[in-house]
Amino acid sequence: MKKEDKLMEMFEARLGRFVITYRIPLILLCLLFVAGTGYGTRFLTFSSNSRMFFSEDNPELQAFNALEQTYTKFENVFFTLAPKSQNVFSRDVLSAVQDLTERAWQLPYSSRVDSITNYQHTQVEGDDLIVEDLVDNGEHLTDGQLEEIRNIALNEPLLQGRLISPTGHVTGVNVNVVKPDDNGKASDTIAEAAYALQAEMQKKYPQLDIYVTGVVMIDTTFELAAKEDIRLLVPIMCGLLLLILAICLRSALGMGLTFLVIIFSTLTGLGLAGWLGIPMNPASANAPTIILTLAVADSVHILTTMFHQMRNGLDRRQAIAQSLRINFWPVLVTSLTTAVGFLTMNFSDAPPFRDLGNVVAMGIMSAFFYSVLLLPALVAVLPLKAAQLSSTSTAHIYERLADMIIRRRFAIFWAMIIMVIGVTTGIPRIQLDDDFIKFFSPRFDFRRATDFTAKNLTGMYIIDWDLQSGEEGGINEPEYQRTVEAFANWFRQQKYVRHVYTMTDIMKQINRNMHGNDPAYYRLPEERNLAAQYLLLYEMNLPFGLDLNDRINVDKSSTRMTVSLVGASTREMRELESAGRDWLTKNAPPTMYTHGSGVTMMYSHLSARNIRSMLSSSLLALTLISLIMIVVLRSFKLGLLSLLPNIAPAFMGFGVWGYAVGQVGLAVSVLIAMTMGIVVDDTVHFLAKYQRGRTEHAMSPEDAVRFAFRTVAAPMWISTVTLVGGFIVLACSGFQINAHMGSMTAITISFALLLDFFFLPVLLLQFDRPRASLSALSE
Repeated sequence: MKKEDKLMEMFEARLGRFVITYRIPLILLCLLFVAGTGYGTRFLTFSSNSRMFFSEDNPELQAFNALEQTYTKFENVFFTLAPKSQNVFSRDVLSAVQDLTERAWQLPYSSRVDSITNYQHTQVEGDDLIVEDLVDNGEHLTDGQLEEIRNIALNEPLLQGRLISPTGHVTGVNVNVVKPDDNGKASDTIAEAAYALQAEMQKKYPQLDIYVTGVVMIDTTFELAAKEDIRLLVPIMCGLLLLILAICLRSALGMGLTFLVIIFSTLTGLGLAGWLGIPMNPASANAPTIILTLAVADSVHILTTMFHQMRNGLDRRQAIAQSLRINFWPVLVTSLTTAVGFLTMNFSDAPPFRDLGNVVAMGIMSAFFYSVLLLPALVAVLPLKAAQLSSTSTAHIYERLADMIIRRRFAIFWAMIIMVIGVTTGIPRIQLDDDFIKFFSPRFDFRRATDFTAKNLTGMYIIDWDLQSGEEGGINEPEYQRTVEAFANWFRQQKYVRHVYTMTDIMKQINRNMHGNDPAYYRLPEERNLAAQYLLLYEMNLPFGLDLNDRINVDKSSTRMTVSLVGASTREMRELESAGRDWLTKNAPPTMYTHGSGVTMMYSHLSARNIRSMLSSSLLALTLISLIMIVVLRSFKLGLLSLLPNIAPAFMGFGVWGYAVGQVGLAVSVLIAMTMGIVVDDTVHFLAKYQRGRTEHAMSPEDAVRFAFRTVAAPMWISTVTLVGGFIVLACSGFQINAHMGSMTAITISFALLLDFFFLPVLLLQFDRPRASLSALSE
């Protein structure tokens, strides 16, 4: 061990001389590296696909892909029209709906347009089944025709709660699109055209308020949220960093050099992402803010130590060498542990979090190299001076804090234990839940449009059921249809269900039409052949683009039933889907048993699946970080003592969240793995200075604690203020996942500093002493 200590000291001493001697080549090499890696930013792309949160092996995604292959893709643009008169059934409004319906066919990649005006209403004339648009030439309708259309629309199960509100005050136009698989910008093209059509129709029909929502708009809002975070949060973060550095370093040049290091680190991380083809998305778009926040700590520790040495009489270059000797290993460990924490996000089931972890890890390791090579080299060249403002009062405060902790160690120990236990009692109050529409702030047009549509018309939350009959043409079997109808009626009685779309409603309507519109025959056909004839007759009369391919598969062995929900959280959707499967188990043949699918069902399972996948990554992060600390500190005891103040902050953060919010979702599923690498930073620096006092200066545990507070408390405080400030900036994101991640991380880091200042010193005083003194706390 002594030989290893000597080798490490030799390396530390030589590193300082190396950086000073080769300062010019190092500066040039670093600048070339920044230029080379930073050039990769031109290759950065933004991902705008709502399915980007799902890996290719995600079972819910695979099930949804299979559903779309059986029927048609369900990606849509939905126009919600709200007449200011509160009445859809007027000539001007129906004319506007008819106009928008016709114009919507011209949207890029549109495959189907549905509205109340082109709803395929059936009636019988003689022996012929007539299938035609419900509204034709709306501006010339008579009052009697308007009333008839109103009665039909408000009493038609296929329309009410889907394309017309129960009171007839709001209606919708749904546009299905089939995007090409190889066109990543298709959503942008469709959304741009949809918003242009919205603006044109709004101008043409000022008596209407028109909103645009739908799956395609989710895609574009994801990209918009990512770009907005970069455009708004990064400048705010830069300004906050400059302010903190100016106040804490009290050196304009030191502030500028530190800011240069963190900008270079961010540029390198993003540039490498561009070279590696890592896309920007709402999660990874936070990488610049996080790198800016985390990268500052290394430079702050090196500069504050250097300023301290200069005030103690060393010249600038001697202070550089001494600062590197003192800080190299702590800075290396904190960089490694932080990078490890973010790299374990690769265990996440959501690819955007993997991208975020990888980009931040690259930025953090870049910050390490720039901090120990470029920063000292620049300091050796430039006339940097330590601020003449005395820090004696500040040092005196930290020394008094250390004395108080040493004197009241017993009370502080138990106070910390009680606080940790008390705060973590909030964890059982947490529910695993999400509402993916609320991922977006109301300041986004999509969120406002979706909220209005959900409140007044229909829901964006969909559960699709692929109900198999078990044989070709089996959907015409009366028993199969009765089971489907019973399943649909059961759903209609459930909470949050706004509409159920099933082909059995079409069959009942045709059966009534074929019996002289007798209401007694609004029921399913009782014979298979008769049902098959009715279905064939209906399909033959449907116009192009309005067929039943989205409801019935090719060999007519299965049908698709769509359940629309309003106001359900992901937990409630999971529970409803599970209840639906239970109903099928008890009331349907085995061939009909299936799982509910759809985009919203994928999101409803994502949080739970991601938390399960991240549990193993959190354990791996804990193991790797502990091993790193044991190896670098060269002390198994100190490595173990560091575990509690490193693990407890995350659980305390969850406890506060349980009391304050009460639910966690996708954002905080990666919190433990991510923050574990961050909160360890202050612990490492404190332990490194404590150990240096014990070994180099032969201090007692009490004096070593005082030494650690005197030398490292100030940079710990600066770095924590910076980290908390940075993640509070992130909490201002309009994307809820990022906002929650920022809030919880800021809470966790605050608890980490509290434990490092009060709990860690007490643990060291208790356990890092000769065996005969281990009873100190109980005396």
